[in-house]
Amino acid sequence: MSALLDGYNFSRTLTPRKLRNAAQVLGSYYYSRTSGRAGISGMPLSISFEPTTHCNLRCPECPSGLRSFSRPTGMLQHEVYQKVIDELQDTLLYLLLYFQGEPYLHPQFLDLVQYAHQRGIYTATSTNAHYLSDERARQTVESGLSRLIISLDGTTQEVYEQYRVGGKLEKVLEGTKRLLQWRKQLKSRTPYVVFQFLVVRPNEHQLEDAKKLAKQLGVDDVWFKTAQIYDYEEGSPLIPTIGRYSRYQQGIDGRWHIKNKLLDHCWKMWHSCVVTWDGKVVPCCFDKDAHHRLGDAQQKSFREIWNSGEYEQFRSLILKGRDQIEMCRNCTEGTKVWG
Repeated sequence: MSALLDGYNFSRTLTPRKLRNAAQVLGSYYYSRTSGRAGISGMPLSISFEPTTHCNLRCPECPSGLRSFSRPTGMLQHEVYQKVIDELQDTLLYLLLYFQGEPYLHPQFLDLVQYAHQRGIYTATSTNAHYLSDERARQTVESGLSRLIISLDGTTQEVYEQYRVGGKLEKVLEGTKRLLQWRKQLKSRTPYVVFQFLVVRPNEHQLEDAKKLAKQLGVDDVWFKTAQIYDYEEGSPLIPTIGRYSRYQQGIDGRWHIKNKLLDHCWKMWHSCVVTWDGKVVPCCFDKDAHHRLGDAQQKSFREIWNSGEYEQFRSLILKGRDQIEMCRNCTEGTKVWG
């Protein structure tokens, strides 16, 4: 029932103009894929904004956690965010306020959410839930946030901290309870609350426990997400033994290989993108260090960037051979396993 409610909340943000734009984007993607010539019509359906690169945890496969960025770090300025949202508000279907870092570390994070919500955009974020104080939990509900994804990754402290290094499971659970209590008290339909469980070898025995915990707390859904491992060829203690939850498999040569076939097309390049905290537009969430900077939203309109020669060249390269692009070589589709 809760999934239906989430779908209803999303449907309420749809307009004829948004649907028309979606049809244009979809049509241009299939034309490009069939013809081999990169062309784009319409504006992105989905966009990710990075509130901040800072994080309180030290997760082992995360640039924020490892403090290993080669790009500058900082906080999103409202001006560049407002500029892009104002331009895309009539066509955008989905806004994810997350890329790297912990969104709630941005002092005005919920103001960013509210700004998009007031313009009829479905909003989502992902958090480690260490900052959901009673006040912040109430403000989250009041902001109009459509979906809140909470990283769980373990149902006991001993297991949780093996990946969420420096984290406290108790804070996650208490923050979740506060959020759900305020949602009930304020009689709000939102946010739709999801436990996201990144499946790695140390926690793979707790999948059923995660489902039980979610049900006990009243969380709306549980998503099991496969983990991206940077150096996977020689194996990793994080790769799950349960094949369904692993992006990688061991070959007869003893080395590990990504399961995904590198087909020469990518829907993401036609319907979505990421904007970093300092306004750089990059093609997708796999470009964590923003190596492929296709434009600067502080300098140009988003439409100029989306239709630029640089973007067209990158889409063309995707159609010619994704194996030519480093970040694509460790890319897989279907990063969530439902149930």
